[in-house]
Amino acid sequence: MTAVLSLEKVGVAFRRGRNPWRGERYWALRDVSLTLQQGETLGIIGRNGVGKTTLLKVIAGIIEPDKGVIRNSGVTASMLSLQVGFVPLLTGRENAVLSGMLLGAPRRQLERNMEELVAFAELEDFIDEPVASYSAGMRARLGFSVAMQADPDVLLIDEVLGVGDAAFRKKSSDEIHRRIRSNRSVILVSHDIGTMRKLCDRVVWIENGVSRMQGDVRQVLDAYEAEI
Repeated sequence: MTAVLSLEKVGVAFRRGRNPWRGERYWALRDVSLTLQQGETLGIIGRNGVGKTTLLKVIAGIIEPDKGVIRNSGVTASMLSLQVGFVPLLTGRENAVLSGMLLGAPRRQLERNMEELVAFAELEDFIDEPVASYSAGMRARLGFSVAMQADPDVLLIDEVLGVGDAAFRKKSSDEIHRRIRSNRSVILVSHDIGTMRKLCDRVVWIENGVSRMQGDVRQVLDAYEAEI
């Protein structure tokens, strides 16, 4: 298999407090190394606050690492993020175009696929109403449907395997599973051990900002479960 990207001893430091130059420095990531192969699903497991989301932001190019090396074979990587750039006073349709463009989808594609997007979100009667009038579930459905329009080489998924009510959670989860089963390279962050066992080809265990263990799904997850 061909490696599409790799990280070697990557670290990211932030400053505590309001002053980004004078606050106490702490390392969200200390020493993370991993490799993603073409067409594989790589799971990232770890307790809350160990740096998993920060790691995805580094891979997506949102955050520059303070140390370490990132090697990219020329692929694009994008986080599956919900409700990016939503403006409450704009309509659902206007927000779909704005948010989709922020996620990297071309405007023409969004406009061409609008009818399908709206149908998937189940918002046919509300798409031209301001998002401020939407319920939380309606915003989640629209956000997910827009996020599905982004088509990066590497899909980064952060704990969004199900959004909205029970019926829509099933539909959104099925759609993500369909993409994972395709030849797309995926990095998946989840606390659901069962999902990891079912969907991932390999797993990386992050502990205190360090890649503690990686490799075979069963071995890594068994070791992780033994400690939590």
